[in-house]
Formats: sequence, structure tokens, C-alpha cells
Amino acid sequence: MRMLRPKVLLIEDDERLGAITKELLDDDYRVTWVTDGGSGRRELTTGAYDAAIIDRRLPDMDGLELVRMLRARGVSLPVLMLTALSSVEDIVTGLDDGANDYVTKPFQFKELDARLRVLLRGSAANQRAYAIGDWTFLAESEEMERFDGTRVRLTAAESALLRVLCASPDHVFSRQELLAAAFHPDDVLGTIDTYVSYIRQKTAKDVIVTVRGRGYRIGTPEE
Repeated sequence: MRMLRPKVLLIEDDERLGAITKELLDDDYRVTWVTDGGSGRRELTTGAYDAAIIDRRLPDMDGLELVRMLRARGVSLPVLMLTALSSVEDIVTGLDDGANDYVTKPFQFKELDARLRVLLRGSAANQRAYAIGDWTFLAESEEMERFDGTRVRLTAAESALLRVLCASPDHVFSRQELLAAAFHPDDVLGTIDTYVSYIRQKTAKDVIVTVRGRGYRIGTPEE
């Protein structure tokens, strides 16, 4: 089962710095790069990201406006600010307004990468993500995310079933195995079919594959 790289939004108006930063981050992250605050606001509103790197001085707004917007909406997305404003007062203001960390320009990429990794480790957004067909299973938040960013909430039982299937992607599970691993042993075998149907209705039929006469296995990105 392929684990997805964390999804990071980079908001940086300096074309050269933005291109270099995206290129270097692309090895370990799925990076979307935009160059102004308006585009950044749209991405933060409609996209599902694990972290954001935001330049403080954007052409159309102060980057902190975006952070304030997130926090006002109760969004806990980790935010790393990039800034040439290196005074203690500027950094304290940014942290007080909701930024999680600051990197001052010019910076070493190793420092930026290290700080981003720390933010992701300490965030609930840094969760196990499994690619299944056109969907991604976000195990900790019990959600399915489609390739276009659409998210679907799962029940605890649906999530438990997917966790078992994702843990052994090459294994075909019998109904008895799935019942023992994800449900109460007193439940009937038909419980498995019911919850497979629920998950397919919320997502797609190929998220869980039926192996005739044997049981079920998780789908793959290639199917």
C-alpha cells in the first residue's frame, strides 16, 4: 500500500525562490505553489493540505492575514512563515496571530525542511494516508479524500474495516478474518458485506475489491 507524501501549500511571490523551494521540497512532499495571497486564500479554503509555508510580504496582502483567517475558522493547519522581517517584535506578532514557526530570509533549505518536518510530526494533520484508486484514506481523521480534494466522513466501523484491509494490501481477507479484526465476534458475517457496501456508496466500487469465492481486498491506485 503506497503511503502518500504530505501535501504542502507554498505561498511565495519571489519567482526564483518559489521555484527553487518547490523543486527541493518535491522529493518529500506534494507541493502546490502560488504567488499571491488571493490564490493562497482560495487554496486554503478549497484544498486539503497538511501544512502551509507562507511568505509574510505578499504583493496583495500581509501573509498573516491568511493565518488569521485560518485561526478564525478554527483551522489548526500548521503554518510556517517566511519573512525578511526579523525583529523580535515581528516574530512575536506572527506567533501570537497563529503562525506555528518562523524562518527568516535568507535561509538554508535544510533549516526550512527540518522545521517543516517538526511541524508535521507534531500535527494531527500528519497522519497515515493510503492511496486507493482515485481516493486517499486518511486513517486518523476517518475520512476519504478524492483526487479533486472532496472529502467524505467515515464512521468508526467503516474506518476500522479500511484500516485492516490497508494494513495488508496484498492479502485477500475472508469475511471471518475481517469480522474478527474489525468488528465484534458475535456479529454476523453479513456485517462485512453491509459495511463494504456503505464504503462503496460513499466513494467508489473499486475502493474495495471483491475476490469471488474468497472475500475482499483493498483496491490499488492502478485499478
